[in-house]
Amino acid sequence: MSVETPLRPPSAVATEHPARYALATGRLFLGWTFLWAFVDKLFGLGKPTEKGWLAGVSPSEGFLSHAEGPFKEVFHAMAGKVWVDALFMFGLGGLGAALLLGICLRLAAIGGTVLLVMLWAASLWPDANPFMDMHWIYAAMLISAALADAGRTFGLGRLWERLPVIRRHPLLR
Repeated sequence: MSVETPLRPPSAVATEHPARYALATGRLFLGWTFLWAFVDKLFGLGKPTEKGWLAGVSPSEGFLSHAEGPFKEVFHAMAGKVWVDALFMFGLGGLGAALLLGICLRLAAIGGTVLLVMLWAASLWPDANPFMDMHWIYAAMLISAALADAGRTFGLGRLWERLPVIRRHPLLR
């Protein structure tokens, strides 16, 4: 005869399981990846960007103007546009900050996945694999971190979700 135990809510499971440390660490690594890309493209630190957005260089033009694959005409037309540069830079910076702080992970997962799918489409076809590359892996990590509330571990997620506006709008968790 087995003893039944009441099921714990998913949030309790996510915060008690040791895997939360792995997800939180992955969240931090991914956050640093996006924040570094933002800082390098903003200032042109030479890793790999030589001149930054603040020096008047478009962060999107070099990459998008050399896009190949089935969507190259779309990406060539977008290359260097002010609105594309602004969305790209604010996306990188906001995504990196959200992941590092452990806040607003649901919105970060949605926006980050859209960004990553567009970057994947602009770089078709991947060199080593006809479909899979780092963009899909990063998107899966973003979604996993958001669904597991990984911002609660090594982040400000617990404090963030207590804010009244966040309670009213769960998408902002």
